[in-house]
Amino acid sequence: MIYLASASPRRAELLRQIGVEFEVRTVDIDESHLPGESDRDYVCRLARGKAELAAEAIAAERSSYAIVAADTAISLDGDIIGKPADRAECRCILDRLSAREHLVLSAVVLATPGGIDLRLSENRVRFRSLSATEINLYCASEEPMDKAGAYAIQGRAAIFIEHLEGSYSAVMGLPLYETAELLRNVDLI
Repeated sequence: MIYLASASPRRAELLRQIGVEFEVRTVDIDESHLPGESDRDYVCRLARGKAELAAEAIAAERSSYAIVAADTAISLDGDIIGKPADRAECRCILDRLSAREHLVLSAVVLATPGGIDLRLSENRVRFRSLSATEINLYCASEEPMDKAGAYAIQGRAAIFIEHLEGSYSAVMGLPLYETAELLRNVDLI
């Protein structure tokens, strides 16, 4: 049995896209950035932490399992840019991303009784220059409110993206190449 340690509908959609059957097991983890923690260490720590929490719960029920957990973070000038708390913060985030390149880090973990394996996908996204009107209209929608970096590449914000270097699925929230590699390594696909 494969479990997805995430409530993200985007991650579920991406796993289904590659033909993986799974059951969702959500976990609650503190997503605070630790002092001195790099952006890469942050995203890897959260993905690993989600997998470990899910494994603790599932191991009490089953002796055999595979857990996929992931975390995605936006990094600009070394700052982690999370989900906007409100529309004002959404506008500030998109104003910072306008006409700039940022890093999208997406870590995926596979946890089994045999251990934990992790992959990190690093992707570069460049936004075109955004007008205040575009930012305000986008922030008025619900789309950016639960997304790291205040945008969804698979949604209306696709028109903001001038260039993508890396994995579309990783920017969406789950690096499929790396996920499939982890699952193949244990003969699950």
